[in-house]
Amino acid sequence: MDTSSIHPLDRAAKNFGSAQGLATELGVSKGALHQWKLDGRGTPAKHCPKIERLTGVRCEELCPDVEWWVLRRSIAGDGGQLDLLP
Repeated sequence: MDTSSIHPLDRAAKNFGSAQGLATELGVSKGALHQWKLDGRGTPAKHCPKIERLTGVRCEELCPDVEWWVLRRSIAGDGGQLDLLP
């Protein structure tokens, strides 16, 4: 199955177990996850590191406008894990 056409948030929800479960873990509504998928919205950067930790879906896919490589490089001694943000 080609996962390249599946929205990163849909993959994250599937990896986590459900969209509702992921939303609850993030402290947002399931509707918020849906809104983030709309054109021009995007996943808020503050949620990306936690989504990545929980699901394996990279921050770069969730919020491509942020230069995540800069953050990853600055914390490379920690294995590149983005735990900087809540």
